[in-house]
Amino acid sequence: MPHKTTHSENLMALKRVEGQIKGIQKMIDDKKYCIDIANQVYASIGGLRRVAEKILAKHMEHCVVDALSGKSEKEKQQKIDEIIGVIKRLNKL
Repeated sequence: MPHKTTHSENLMALKRVEGQIKGIQKMIDDKKYCIDIANQVYASIGGLRRVAEKILAKHMEHCVVDALSGKSEKEKQQKIDEIIGVIKRLNKL
């Protein structure tokens, strides 16, 4: 099933993460409990991960599908390698 996430939805999600980051900065300034700060950091990472997953899904549904239809084997392999690299980096978050 195609992902219908739009650029504006991704931007809104990133603005939420931005708000979380600003909140974390304030927590640090206010010398809040370290575990609470760490939990907020992990929540922010989760938000970024969700945006990255949506962007990757959309990329695969459009750009990769287009690249794999009728392109040279070299171009196809480049797209596959590109996706594998992104997935590896995403899994490290």
